[in-house]
Amino acid sequence: MALVPLAACQLQEARPEAQPSEPAIPAEPSAAVAPSVPGESSDGLVIPGERVGPVTAQTSRADLANFYGEAALSDRPISLGEGSTEVGTVVNSGTDQQFAVVWADAAQSRPRLIKDFGPAWQIPEGLGVGASYAAVQAVLGDFDLYGFAWDYGGTIVLEGTALAQYDNALWLRLAPSDGAIAAHLEAYEAMMGDEIFASSDPNLTMLAPSVYEMVVSFDVAP
Repeated sequence: MALVPLAACQLQEARPEAQPSEPAIPAEPSAAVAPSVPGESSDGLVIPGERVGPVTAQTSRADLANFYGEAALSDRPISLGEGSTEVGTVVNSGTDQQFAVVWADAAQSRPRLIKDFGPAWQIPEGLGVGASYAAVQAVLGDFDLYGFAWDYGGTIVLEGTALAQYDNALWLRLAPSDGAIAAHLEAYEAMMGDEIFASSDPNLTMLAPSVYEMVVSFDVAP
């Protein structure tokens, strides 16, 4: 199970390797393709490895402008963790419908991964940014996750769960609120670091973390 994709995936044997940023090169004009299903641009549906709204593995920067309008797009550095960034395109910045595309090539001809989702986006099982710990448990049952307080803290291990079909295509990360950390500091400190914990750990019940990040990859897993 990989924690986050970078070139093909950002994790190799539990720790990701940062990739150098590539300079953005303006995309060459391409034929704009309308969403294949009416309303996909605003349906809020994320099918890991297949689509985010109308965005698929074949969507270019020009297609993205056709779907959402150039005014809704912003090209900027996207954080990939451990100090690494790459130039990507943010859609609907600052709204519940926000998401960010990290491109697979300098020509921006296809997406490699999508992240920085607003809470309007959910997978078919109903999970997305803001989903409660109880909601995650209801979907996954028992699961494992990585400890808190590092770049990939709270990453859920999907292998062996009800979402195993999304392994290496979807990353969900949990974190407790600042208030929960302050109220249960000892429990939080017991679950810090790059190691795996069971969802049955009583510290998690006290901390009640929620999903703070969702990442979707269009790359073939290594």
